[in-house]
Amino acid sequence: MPVQTLKKYKWTWILLVLALGMAVYLVADSTAFGKEKLPVIGEVQDFSLENVDGEQITLADTQGKARLVYFFFTECPDVCPITTFMLSQTQDLLKQDGSFGKDVEFVSVSFDPENDTREAIKAFADRFQADYNGWYFLRGDQEQVRKLAADSFKVLIAGNNKDNFAHANLIGLVDRDNRLRGLYDAGDTENVTPEFLADTVKDLARE
Repeated sequence: MPVQTLKKYKWTWILLVLALGMAVYLVADSTAFGKEKLPVIGEVQDFSLENVDGEQITLADTQGKARLVYFFFTECPDVCPITTFMLSQTQDLLKQDGSFGKDVEFVSVSFDPENDTREAIKAFADRFQADYNGWYFLRGDQEQVRKLAADSFKVLIAGNNKDNFAHANLIGLVDRDNRLRGLYDAGDTENVTPEFLADTVKDLARE
Protein backbone atom coordinates (compact mmCIF):
# COMPACT_ATOMS: atom_id res chain seq x y z
CA MET A 1 0.00 0.00 0.00
CA PRO A 2 1.50 3.42 -0.97
CA VAL A 3 2.76 5.62 1.88
CA GLN A 4 0.34 8.39 0.94
CA THR A 5 -2.60 6.01 1.25
CA LEU A 6 -1.39 4.87 4.69
CA LYS A 7 -1.16 8.48 5.85
CA LYS A 8 -4.60 9.20 4.48
CA TYR A 9 -6.19 6.41 6.53
CA LYS A 10 -3.98 6.76 9.62
CA TRP A 11 -6.72 8.29 11.79
CA THR A 12 -9.23 5.76 10.56
CA TRP A 13 -6.98 2.96 11.79
CA ILE A 14 -6.40 4.71 15.11
CA LEU A 15 -10.14 5.06 15.65
CA LEU A 16 -10.67 1.42 14.76
CA VAL A 17 -8.02 0.34 17.28
CA LEU A 18 -9.62 2.52 19.98
CA ALA A 19 -13.06 1.11 19.19
CA LEU A 20 -11.69 -2.42 19.39
CA GLY A 21 -10.12 -1.65 22.76
CA MET A 22 -13.43 -0.32 24.08
CA ALA A 23 -15.22 -3.43 22.82
CA VAL A 24 -12.76 -5.67 24.65
CA TYR A 25 -13.32 -3.66 27.84
CA LEU A 26 -17.07 -4.02 27.54
CA VAL A 27 -16.80 -7.73 27.00
CA ALA A 28 -14.68 -8.01 30.14
CA ASP A 29 -17.28 -6.06 32.10
CA SER A 30 -20.06 -8.18 33.55
CA THR A 31 -22.77 -6.03 32.07
CA ALA A 32 -21.62 -7.02 28.60
CA PHE A 33 -22.95 -10.50 29.28
CA GLY A 34 -26.32 -9.19 30.33
CA LYS A 35 -25.43 -9.40 34.01
CA GLU A 36 -26.30 -6.33 35.99
CA LYS A 37 -23.91 -5.45 38.76
CA LEU A 38 -25.22 -6.37 42.16
CA PRO A 39 -26.57 -3.46 44.21
CA VAL A 40 -24.88 -2.29 47.38
CA ILE A 41 -27.02 -3.47 50.29
CA GLY A 42 -24.95 -1.96 53.08
CA GLU A 43 -21.53 -1.53 54.65
CA VAL A 44 -19.85 -4.21 56.76
CA GLN A 45 -18.80 -2.87 60.14
CA ASP A 46 -15.27 -3.39 61.40
CA PHE A 47 -14.54 -6.29 63.72
CA SER A 48 -11.71 -7.94 65.62
CA LEU A 49 -12.25 -11.67 66.17
CA GLU A 50 -10.06 -14.62 67.13
CA ASN A 51 -9.08 -17.28 64.60
CA VAL A 52 -8.27 -20.94 65.29
CA ASP A 53 -4.62 -20.03 65.93
CA GLY A 54 -5.51 -17.45 68.58
CA GLU A 55 -4.70 -14.49 66.34
CA GLN A 56 -6.92 -11.42 66.13
CA ILE A 57 -8.38 -10.97 62.64
CA THR A 58 -9.92 -7.66 61.60
CA LEU A 59 -12.05 -6.70 58.64
CA ALA A 60 -8.98 -5.03 57.12
CA ASP A 61 -7.16 -8.39 57.11
CA THR A 62 -9.70 -9.73 54.62
CA GLN A 63 -10.15 -6.54 52.58
CA GLY A 64 -9.29 -6.49 48.89
CA LYS A 65 -10.97 -9.79 48.06
CA ALA A 66 -14.53 -10.87 47.42
CA ARG A 67 -15.85 -12.83 50.41
CA LEU A 68 -18.60 -15.21 51.41
CA VAL A 69 -19.57 -14.77 55.07
CA TYR A 70 -21.51 -17.26 57.20
CA PHE A 71 -22.57 -17.31 60.87
CA PHE A 72 -22.71 -20.71 62.58
CA PHE A 73 -22.17 -22.73 65.75
CA THR A 74 -20.41 -26.06 65.82
CA GLU A 75 -23.06 -27.98 67.75
CA CYS A 76 -25.80 -26.96 65.34
CA PRO A 77 -27.88 -30.09 64.66
CA ASP A 78 -28.97 -29.25 61.13
CA VAL A 79 -28.33 -26.26 58.88
CA CYS A 80 -24.80 -25.22 59.91
CA PRO A 81 -23.06 -28.47 58.93
CA ILE A 82 -25.07 -28.70 55.71
CA THR A 83 -24.23 -25.13 54.71
CA THR A 84 -20.58 -25.51 55.68
CA PHE A 85 -20.41 -28.61 53.49
CA MET A 86 -21.86 -26.58 50.60
CA LEU A 87 -19.20 -23.92 51.20
CA SER A 88 -16.51 -26.62 51.17
CA GLN A 89 -17.81 -27.75 47.77
CA THR A 90 -17.68 -24.12 46.62
CA GLN A 91 -14.12 -23.94 47.92
CA ASP A 92 -13.16 -26.93 45.78
CA LEU A 93 -14.65 -25.33 42.66
CA LEU A 94 -12.76 -22.10 43.28
CA LYS A 95 -9.49 -23.95 43.84
CA GLN A 96 -9.76 -25.45 40.36
CA ASP A 97 -8.98 -22.10 38.74
CA GLY A 98 -6.74 -20.76 41.49
CA SER A 99 -9.11 -18.01 42.64
CA PHE A 100 -9.62 -19.37 46.18
CA GLY A 101 -7.39 -17.51 48.62
CA LYS A 102 -6.13 -15.24 45.84
CA ASP A 103 -9.25 -13.36 44.73
CA VAL A 104 -11.87 -14.95 46.99
CA GLU A 105 -12.01 -15.79 50.69
CA PHE A 106 -14.58 -17.25 53.09
CA VAL A 107 -15.31 -16.03 56.61
CA SER A 108 -17.23 -18.27 59.03
CA VAL A 109 -18.07 -16.69 62.39
CA SER A 110 -19.21 -18.61 65.46
CA PHE A 111 -21.78 -16.99 67.74
CA ASP A 112 -21.39 -19.57 70.56
CA PRO A 113 -18.10 -18.69 72.31
CA GLU A 114 -18.98 -20.72 75.41
CA ASN A 115 -18.84 -24.01 73.52
CA ASP A 116 -16.95 -23.02 70.38
CA THR A 117 -13.39 -22.97 71.61
CA ARG A 118 -10.60 -22.65 69.08
CA GLU A 119 -10.12 -26.41 69.28
CA ALA A 120 -13.83 -27.14 68.73
CA ILE A 121 -13.99 -24.79 65.76
CA LYS A 122 -10.86 -26.27 64.18
CA ALA A 123 -12.24 -29.79 64.58
CA PHE A 124 -15.48 -28.63 62.93
CA ALA A 125 -13.63 -26.93 60.06
CA ASP A 126 -11.38 -29.93 59.51
CA ARG A 127 -14.43 -32.15 59.03
CA PHE A 128 -15.13 -30.16 55.87
CA GLN A 129 -11.53 -29.99 54.62
CA ALA A 130 -11.43 -26.23 55.06
CA ASP A 131 -8.35 -24.64 53.52
CA TYR A 132 -7.20 -22.03 56.04
CA ASN A 133 -5.23 -20.22 53.33
CA GLY A 134 -8.53 -18.79 52.15
CA TRP A 135 -11.08 -19.62 54.83
CA TYR A 136 -11.22 -17.82 58.18
CA PHE A 137 -13.01 -19.47 61.11
CA LEU A 138 -13.55 -16.84 63.79
CA ARG A 139 -15.00 -16.49 67.29
CA GLY A 140 -15.62 -13.61 69.67
CA ASP A 141 -17.84 -12.10 72.31
CA GLN A 142 -21.41 -13.25 71.71
CA GLU A 143 -22.95 -9.80 71.81
CA GLN A 144 -20.28 -8.42 69.49
CA VAL A 145 -20.95 -11.20 66.98
CA ARG A 146 -24.75 -10.76 67.27
CA LYS A 147 -24.36 -7.06 66.50
CA LEU A 148 -22.08 -7.74 63.53
CA ALA A 149 -24.50 -10.35 62.19
CA ALA A 150 -27.60 -8.17 62.60
CA ASP A 151 -26.21 -4.77 61.62
CA SER A 152 -24.02 -5.82 58.70
CA PHE A 153 -25.65 -9.01 57.38
CA LYS A 154 -29.32 -8.83 58.45
CA VAL A 155 -28.76 -12.15 60.27
CA LEU A 156 -30.78 -12.31 63.47
CA ILE A 157 -29.66 -14.74 66.18
CA ALA A 158 -32.04 -15.75 68.97
CA GLY A 159 -31.30 -17.72 72.12
CA ASN A 160 -28.14 -17.81 74.19
CA ASN A 161 -26.88 -21.38 74.24
CA LYS A 162 -26.52 -24.43 72.04
CA ASP A 163 -29.91 -25.84 73.08
CA ASN A 164 -32.02 -22.88 72.05
CA PHE A 165 -30.17 -21.03 69.29
CA ALA A 166 -32.19 -20.00 66.25
CA HIS A 167 -30.68 -18.01 63.41
CA ALA A 168 -31.23 -16.95 59.84
CA ASN A 169 -29.30 -19.33 57.58
CA LEU A 170 -27.94 -16.72 55.19
CA ILE A 171 -24.68 -16.44 53.29
CA GLY A 172 -23.43 -12.89 52.80
CA LEU A 173 -21.55 -11.71 49.73
CA VAL A 174 -19.05 -8.93 50.40
CA ASP A 175 -17.00 -7.05 47.83
CA ARG A 176 -13.36 -5.97 48.06
CA ASP A 177 -14.44 -2.60 49.51
CA ASN A 178 -16.33 -4.17 52.45
CA ARG A 179 -19.77 -3.57 50.99
CA LEU A 180 -22.53 -6.14 51.29
CA ARG A 181 -23.66 -7.04 47.78
CA GLY A 182 -25.82 -10.12 48.29
CA LEU A 183 -27.63 -12.29 50.84
CA TYR A 184 -28.49 -15.85 49.92
CA ASP A 185 -30.75 -18.32 51.69
CA ALA A 186 -28.60 -21.41 52.09
CA GLY A 187 -31.76 -23.48 52.46
CA ASP A 188 -32.78 -22.68 48.89
CA THR A 189 -30.82 -25.62 47.53
CA GLU A 190 -32.52 -25.43 44.15
CA ASN A 191 -30.96 -22.05 43.41
CA VAL A 192 -28.16 -21.57 45.92
CA THR A 193 -25.71 -24.25 44.86
CA PRO A 194 -21.90 -24.50 45.04
CA GLU A 195 -21.77 -23.65 41.34
CA PHE A 196 -23.96 -20.57 41.83
CA LEU A 197 -21.88 -19.35 44.80
CA ALA A 198 -18.58 -19.94 42.98
CA ASP A 199 -19.73 -18.10 39.85
CA THR A 200 -21.25 -15.23 41.83
CA VAL A 201 -18.26 -14.57 44.05
CA LYS A 202 -15.86 -14.81 41.09
CA ASP A 203 -17.94 -12.30 39.13
CA LEU A 204 -17.77 -9.95 42.11
CA ALA A 205 -14.01 -10.40 42.42
CA ARG A 206 -13.63 -9.28 38.78
CA GLU A 207 -15.35 -5.92 39.34
